[in-house]
Amino acid sequence: MRKTPVVLLVLSLFTLLPTPAHAVDLPGGKANFVVSRGSFKAGKTNWVRLSDYTFSTDGKVRARTYLWQQSTPAARAGTGVKPDPSCSTSVVSPGATEVRDCEVRTAGGFAGAPNEEPRTGNYRVTDGVLHITWPVPGWNEEWAIVVSPDTKLVRLDFRSNALATAGYGYGSNTPLTTRRQMSSVEAFPGTLRLTYKGWDHGKLTDDSGGFDIAKYGACTTTTWCLTYLQPESGTSCKGGCNPGTTDTSIQNYIVRVSNNDRRDTHWQWCSCLTISKQGVQSKCYQGNSHVKPMLQILDDDGQFHGWVGVEASFNNVKPEVGDLRDGDMLSAFRVSDFR
Repeated sequence: MRKTPVVLLVLSLFTLLPTPAHAVDLPGGKANFVVSRGSFKAGKTNWVRLSDYTFSTDGKVRARTYLWQQSTPAARAGTGVKPDPSCSTSVVSPGATEVRDCEVRTAGGFAGAPNEEPRTGNYRVTDGVLHITWPVPGWNEEWAIVVSPDTKLVRLDFRSNALATAGYGYGSNTPLTTRRQMSSVEAFPGTLRLTYKGWDHGKLTDDSGGFDIAKYGACTTTTWCLTYLQPESGTSCKGGCNPGTTDTSIQNYIVRVSNNDRRDTHWQWCSCLTISKQGVQSKCYQGNSHVKPMLQILDDDGQFHGWVGVEASFNNVKPEVGDLRDGDMLSAFRVSDFR
C-alpha cells in the first residue's frame, strides 16, 4: 500500500531527531568528591589545592578549589573560634592537661569562597581508571577507582597529573552541603591513619602514621571545636624552641569552618614556641604554626570517614640566612579509615 504524504512526513521527522546522548558512568557510581592535590618539587614554586569535584552523567566534572602557593603566600587568619573553658585553659604551665584558650587559626582565605575560578572539565572511566581533562592546556588527571567493601564510599588513588605530584580523593552520593558535627567526629569508632606528601623547609616529605581521634575532647559550649594537648612529641619540637626547653607538648585544635559544607581546619603548634629567647612566656603563638584546611569524607549514608586536606603554612619569621620561603611547610594529605 502506498504511504500517504502525512505518514512520510512523520517518518522523516523521526529521522531528524537527535540521538540521545550516551550516559557516562560516574566514578565508582559516585557524584560528589573531596580532593586534595599538591605540586612538590625542588625549588620554591610549590602549591596545594583543596577541591570538591561534582561529576554528572553527561561526562562533565565541575571543580571548586582553594589554592595556596609559594609564589603568593597567604598569611594565617583567625577563624573567630576560641575553645570554651570545658576544653581549654587560660593558665600557661608545663603541667597543663588542656590546650590554651587561643583563637584557632587557619590558612588565609579558607573561611571565604574558593579563590580559584570554578572549572568544568571532561571525564571518562576506562577499566577502573578515572581520566579528567581540564580546560587548561596540558592539564589532565588520572586516578584509580577503589570501591569500599560496602560500596558506600569510593577512594581515588593518585596515578598521574600533568601539574600535581601527589593527591588524595574520596567520593559518595551524599551532597557536598552535608557535614557531620564534631560530636559525630569525636565518636568515630574506626581507626584513622594519616598519609601525606609534601615540602617542608626545602625538603620533600612522604610519611604516614596514626591519628587517634579518640584523644580529642569535645567542647561543651563551642560544640564545633575539638581539642587535644599531646603531652610529648619526642624531638619534633626541639628545632624551633629555645635550647634547654623540656616541654615538648603540642597544642591541637580541630574546628568547623562552615556549617553549610565539609570545611574543617586543624591548627597545631609546639607549646614551647611561646617562650621568647629572653625567657618571656606568652599564651598564644603567632608565629609559624601548622594550619591545615580539610574537607570531611562522608559515605552514601552521610557517615564520617575522615578528611582530605592540605597544609598551607607559610613562614612569617625572617631567617638569619636564606629567605622566608625556606621555612614554608606544605603538604597534601588524607586522614581516613579507608586507605
